[in-house]
Amino acid sequence: MKKIDLHTHTIFSDGTDSPSEIIEKARAAGLDLLSVTDHDSIRAGLEIPSLLKQLPADQRTAFIRGVEFSCRDELGKYHILGYGYDPDIPGIAEVVAKGHEMRMQKTNARLAFLEEAFGFKFTEEEVEELLARDNPGKPHIANLMVLHGYASDKKDAISNYINKKKLKNVHVHPQEAIEGILKSGGIPVLAHPSYGDGDQLIIGEEMEQRLLRLMDFGLKGLEAFYSGFTPKIQSETLLLAERYDLYVTAGSDYHGCNKMIDLGWTNLEDLSEAPPGLLRFLEDVEIF
Repeated sequence: MKKIDLHTHTIFSDGTDSPSEIIEKARAAGLDLLSVTDHDSIRAGLEIPSLLKQLPADQRTAFIRGVEFSCRDELGKYHILGYGYDPDIPGIAEVVAKGHEMRMQKTNARLAFLEEAFGFKFTEEEVEELLARDNPGKPHIANLMVLHGYASDKKDAISNYINKKKLKNVHVHPQEAIEGILKSGGIPVLAHPSYGDGDQLIIGEEMEQRLLRLMDFGLKGLEAFYSGFTPKIQSETLLLAERYDLYVTAGSDYHGCNKMIDLGWTNLEDLSEAPPGLLRFLEDVEIF
C-alpha cells in the first residue's frame, strides 16, 4: 500500500501550514499522494501544482486538487469533499464564493457577540488581519482570545464563549456543493459519513437513507478511511460503498497545530491492498 492523505487543511482555511510547509511535511511523513481540502477555498489547489514543479522530480509528492464544503439542509449537516475539479470551469468557484461570504458573515457576528456579551475586544490590526484571511473561523477567533487571556485554551474559547452565539442557519445546501463540483469536472465525496452535528453519530439505516439522498444529487464517493473512525464504522462505510458502487477515499483531517491529528493518519496503512473503490478513484481523478 502506498501512503496517502486526501483530507488536509492549510492556512487558507483552518489549518496552520502554508502550501510550501504542507508539501515539505508530506514528504517528511512519507506520503506518496496528498490532497488539500480547505474549507470553501481552492487557493491551495491553485498554488501547490506550480510549487511542486519547482522541486526535483524525486522530491515531489503526487497531488490532487481538493476542497471541502460545510453543508446543511432540513435533514442535517454534511461535509462534502470535491476532488480533481478544473478551477477554470464554472461551478466550483461559485460555491466557494458563496461559502466564503457566509463564513465572513458568521465571523463578524461572532466578533460583535463576544464584545457585547463578554466585553472581549481585539485591536483594530488584529481584526483586520483576521478578516483578511481567506476563510476565518472559530479557531482563529479562539487563538486571539487565548492571546488576550479571555480563555484558558482554544477549547475553552470555543465551547464556553464562541458557541454561545446561536447563528442563523445559513449554509451551502449539499445539492449546491455536489452540483458545483460536478460542473467543474470534479468528484464529490461525503467526508467522515458517520459524523453529523457535534457528537451525533449516524449509522445503520439512517446513514443509508442520507447516502441515497445525496446520491440523488450526484454524490460519487465516501470517505471510508478516516482518522476518527472505529473499525466498525470503517467496515460499515466500506460495505455501503461496495453496495452502491461508490468511490472510496482516505483522509486524516489534518489541521497542523489546530488539531492533534498527524498527517497521513487514515487507518488505511493497516491494509495490505487497496479497496476496489479507492483504486477506481485513483484511476479516474486528475493527479499532478
